[in-house]
Amino acid sequence: MKQNRNALRGGAYSLIVTAVVLAMLIVINILAGALPDNLTKYDISSSKLYSITSNTKAVVNGLDKDVTIYWIVQADKEDPVIENLLNKYDSLSDHIQVVKKNPDVYPTFAKNYTDETVANNSLVVESGERSRFISYDDIYVKEADVYSYSYNTSFDGEGAITSAIDYVVNEEQPKMYLLEGHGEKELPASFKEQIEKENIQLDQLSLLNVDSVPEDADGIMIYGLSSDISEAEKEILSSYTKNGGKLFVAAGPVKEGSLVNLHGLIEEYGVTAEEGVVVEGDREHYALQTPYALLPEMESSSITDPLIEEHYYPILPLVEGLKVDETEAAGRVTTLLSTTAEAFSKTAGYNLSTYEKEEGDIDGPFAAAVSIACENDGQILWFGSSDFLEDMYNALSSGANNNLGMNAISSMIGQSEAMAIRSKSLNYNYLTISDSTSAMLQAMMIGIFPLIYLGIGICVVMRRRRMQNEAG
Repeated sequence: MKQNRNALRGGAYSLIVTAVVLAMLIVINILAGALPDNLTKYDISSSKLYSITSNTKAVVNGLDKDVTIYWIVQADKEDPVIENLLNKYDSLSDHIQVVKKNPDVYPTFAKNYTDETVANNSLVVESGERSRFISYDDIYVKEADVYSYSYNTSFDGEGAITSAIDYVVNEEQPKMYLLEGHGEKELPASFKEQIEKENIQLDQLSLLNVDSVPEDADGIMIYGLSSDISEAEKEILSSYTKNGGKLFVAAGPVKEGSLVNLHGLIEEYGVTAEEGVVVEGDREHYALQTPYALLPEMESSSITDPLIEEHYYPILPLVEGLKVDETEAAGRVTTLLSTTAEAFSKTAGYNLSTYEKEEGDIDGPFAAAVSIACENDGQILWFGSSDFLEDMYNALSSGANNNLGMNAISSMIGQSEAMAIRSKSLNYNYLTISDSTSAMLQAMMIGIFPLIYLGIGICVVMRRRRMQNEAG
């Protein structure tokens, strides 16, 4: 009887403990369910598909206006990645509200914001009277793969939404002028789209019939000109940068003539543009089996650090090398990209017939890009290539070229929050194993491991029975 009472008492105690533990687990589960997703879910994907960057947090945390994100989606058609992203925006700020709009219930809602055909999981971001429509195709972006003649898909939801939020809450957006009148190349489509995505207005500017740069200019871009600027234009641009203006230049070697006046803008700061096309002698620092397609060294700076940290490497083709006079340029010039000491400049330029060094060629190393601090917080960002932003080279660098250019522009005009919000690749790499390895793993999972667990269970049961017999 005593043994039965002890057993009953022990059973009751175990039952009470089990009930208490279960109650605690239920309470913990309820409390955890009430927490926001960013505290309970962790992103272990290689591309950080379910995370947002510090750049977005800076934009959202600075909100002082209410923003509504309308999610246009039919019932049970919600994209889980977009849903996760919207939940993160919703939890970041009390100024953001996510509202679902089922097109079956509200068939005319989207027509108030766009004339496009609206696919499921498209978005509208609105604040006051300003709004922006984000198509599903702007969230899942397809880009051509020049190697496989196929398309790569990337997720750009964060970049699109953060850009839209910045647009609807800020009526005044930065404005950049593109210089014209010197045979400039057309700005590449993908880079132009990136600039517009960052809410930077673009307009054309000719300095031939004006006395100064427009007052509303937050920056001027000179891209791929084929002939020199005039002395008068040089004076206008020099005065502009010395009075706090920002100038972005992508200028490589030209096929005919020279760019004496344009180069004069940087010569007064101790930077000289050397004649010819740079050829890299170090095999590790050029791409595409082409010595003039440089893979330059990236020096640490706010412009290059995002690429260095993510191990992205820009490709700069047809570079006009820059020599920096360390004495004259001290404290003013920062080298962003540089060649190795084995590089040299082919003075034959576009007429070069060999990649070997010849008499008259100029010894390296060279700077391929520099940042120059001018008076009154003015700035010149100079890239020695007119082609590095072209779509082909950007694709070959996996987007590093556009990111480098956008980081430079964002830094120059004070849009640092927009820097390096990259789209996230959805092209996963799968683990490939041999048939023998597959068979071995199947045998272990189906046969060996279950037998081990069964053996452990039998041993535990036998041990407990033996202990009970000894106690009796």
